[in-house]
Amino acid sequence: MFTSVENLYKVFCKYPVICTDSRKIKPNSIFFALKGENFNGNKYAEPALQKGAKYAVIDEEKYKSNDRFILVENVQETLQQLAGYHRKMLNLPVIGITGTNGKTTTKELIAAVLKQKYKVLATTGNFNNHIGVPLTILGISKETEIAIIEMGANHIGEISALCNISCPGFGLITNIGKAHLEGFGSIEGIIKSKAELYKYISNNEGFIFVNDDNNTLKQLAKYLQTINYGTNENSDCRAKLVSSNPFVEILWNSDFGDVSIKSNLVGKYNFENILAAVCVGDYFNVKIENIAKAIEEYIPQNNRSQFITTKKNKIFLDAYNANPSSMEAAIRNFAELDYENKVLIIGDMLELGSESLTEHRSILKLVQELGFNNNVFLIGNEFCEANKNIKHKFFLKTEDAMQWFKANRFENATIFIKGSRGIKLEPLIEVL
Repeated sequence: MFTSVENLYKVFCKYPVICTDSRKIKPNSIFFALKGENFNGNKYAEPALQKGAKYAVIDEEKYKSNDRFILVENVQETLQQLAGYHRKMLNLPVIGITGTNGKTTTKELIAAVLKQKYKVLATTGNFNNHIGVPLTILGISKETEIAIIEMGANHIGEISALCNISCPGFGLITNIGKAHLEGFGSIEGIIKSKAELYKYISNNEGFIFVNDDNNTLKQLAKYLQTINYGTNENSDCRAKLVSSNPFVEILWNSDFGDVSIKSNLVGKYNFENILAAVCVGDYFNVKIENIAKAIEEYIPQNNRSQFITTKKNKIFLDAYNANPSSMEAAIRNFAELDYENKVLIIGDMLELGSESLTEHRSILKLVQELGFNNNVFLIGNEFCEANKNIKHKFFLKTEDAMQWFKANRFENATIFIKGSRGIKLEPLIEVL
């Protein structure tokens, strides 16, 4: 007999800590025995109980030896259903965030701003998928006043499914560009996927925060309830970019006068991420000075939009991830910066499917057009394949590049590093 979600929720209310890794069990938690391609969590249910879990949720009856094992039909689906059930018990604003680029940075900035006034729970890291979103929702307690849920996807329908679990009343799409083409199939597929957030919000009479300078997003939100941010005079929240050399500085035209905000983020593409946070904070009545304070004190981490000064060089590190739209924006920004002795290190953009070779060639063409003829280094199979008729230095693996840079040291250079997560370019910092 399978346990119902209603009965499981009663257990969760007594023991509201969820664990999915038997190596990281917390006392009196509930262990969910998830399955993957190379593991079966049911095998770790008994060890999880021995390590201090109060109950273990399993979906294979042969592992049930006593009442501390809760048998369900499918552990992953039960986790999602439990999160959805919990969400419906809560009465608080939930902000759903998605987008091709900048969603994690925007989420972090919004969280920093809202924490100036509220008790906020936000997605940790990039815990933004079919497992991460339910776990985040189940982390919302009675003390939480606002929740910020980041949603990622690489197939149509995933954002819709995550919305049905998290039930956001507010939504924000940072932008829509080329990424995960292998799963979406085309840019039209990406637009359709991201728009699932707008559709859910609209059907539930919520509000959308929309970048007024992004025509695609404006069209998608044309008949919806919106709060607009951008550089237009008619934007509900208006600002302009003052500087991005190297750090982004904006001038916000607030209701009480112009406010200068100097961030620790590099790349002028972060202007819209900062303004989104300003807009959300303003809507939720965070004091102007606290909005500015939160953004100015935010320090980027995890290889995103970081500016690092080593003993030998200055480094722009944006190596958490990459896709054609984010790579183009970042390289163009680097080209505009007023530095001498520039070095470009770029790694493969993954998950582009049949468009991969075309997109990598387009980036190499852009690199040439912007005048990066010397000191260009490519890392990964895709760039190596696209580089056949060009004479840039290339390496199949980051480890190979590290060995080369150890033997050929750069000093007094300004170095830009960007590539997909799978390429893992950040170890290069050690030798640069």
